[in-house]
Amino acid sequence: MEEQSRPEVKAKIFAIAMMMATAIALLGSTASFASCTAKDDHPAGQYQQATFIPQAPDYNDAAMWVTADGDTDDKGADIFYVVSTWEEDWDQIVNGQIVKCHYADVWNPEHRGRMSDLEINKVAAYMSPGNRFYAPFYRHTTMEAWMTQNEDTIMDRTRLSMGDVCAAFDHFQAHRDTSRPLIIAGFSQGGLTVVELLKHIDDETYSQLAAAYVLGYKVTNADMAQCNHIRPAEGETDTGVTICYNTVKDVKYVIPVISASDICINPVNWQTDATPATLHDTITVAVAPSHHVLVVSGYSGSEYAAYKGFLNVGDIHSCEPWLYSECLAKNINVRAKEWRKLHQPTVTRIQERQRSEGQVFDSLPKSSRWDRYLGMTAAMTQNLSPRPSP
Repeated sequence: MEEQSRPEVKAKIFAIAMMMATAIALLGSTASFASCTAKDDHPAGQYQQATFIPQAPDYNDAAMWVTADGDTDDKGADIFYVVSTWEEDWDQIVNGQIVKCHYADVWNPEHRGRMSDLEINKVAAYMSPGNRFYAPFYRHTTMEAWMTQNEDTIMDRTRLSMGDVCAAFDHFQAHRDTSRPLIIAGFSQGGLTVVELLKHIDDETYSQLAAAYVLGYKVTNADMAQCNHIRPAEGETDTGVTICYNTVKDVKYVIPVISASDICINPVNWQTDATPATLHDTITVAVAPSHHVLVVSGYSGSEYAAYKGFLNVGDIHSCEPWLYSECLAKNINVRAKEWRKLHQPTVTRIQERQRSEGQVFDSLPKSSRWDRYLGMTAAMTQNLSPRPSP
């Protein structure tokens, strides 16, 4: 096999599974709750006029989480990861009437399966080694919202989704060992939730943040003006910062509702200027400072099929968690270590207080009810599907 073909040939292994990612890995801004409700045969299902709202997740239920503990020496980070979009609008029968649903149903095993098997498990395979990984299922809004390319529609639809993610994060935060560095990451619609979570968290939680990773979504000046927790990363080792990038073949392919960002950093060389970097020997990656996106050459992204003339048509939206996976895995560990160096005196005080109060956090805390949610051990992580690469 010729070296030049390595990125695209290896990615073919993942192409079939990611066909749907192309279609449905997108993002939005925040979605309205139904006010008029009626019961149907779906447990706690709700509908408003002709729109069905699935039952809310219960984050005390282990079925609502994918977790992996790869931190064998208790020196890693806690990673909270938010999955992208994996559903299109679907029909539900309510009182004999067929109504539309604009959200994933977290109680539907097929919906959970797409989120976990086609994305979460594969991300966990490269993020969890050396760390503890947690990813909630949530009622992400469907692809149709993004197809409108209307910010108001996206904002309205995703409010419900963000409510779920905030509830999941608060549950996660209440049960984790807060002396450990925190990583928040998400792809596409999950990237949106990272931006909104940074607005949601308080200053104490922000002080625990090693880094936030917004993969395939935008961070705007308005976001940063609204929230002092969003500080753009300037290099490879700074902490408490937000990493953001979107990949295109040319700046003309920027999608306003997704990638019209005001910040960008190159995850290959961790530069924010136009300095090019080489990935996998044949791919050149450089920031376009005028548009705050990554422009790649030497890589076609052909394994990600175009979706209805909207995605992967010059942008390479579906590649974001996979093309740079090795860079991301390494950088998560770098920033977590830097956070520990900076915060070690505080960490020591917290740990001493926890011990005096009888709180003991092991890699898998057997005495804590959070242990019930750790459905995937480090050994199980090794059995995940191979990490996709270009």
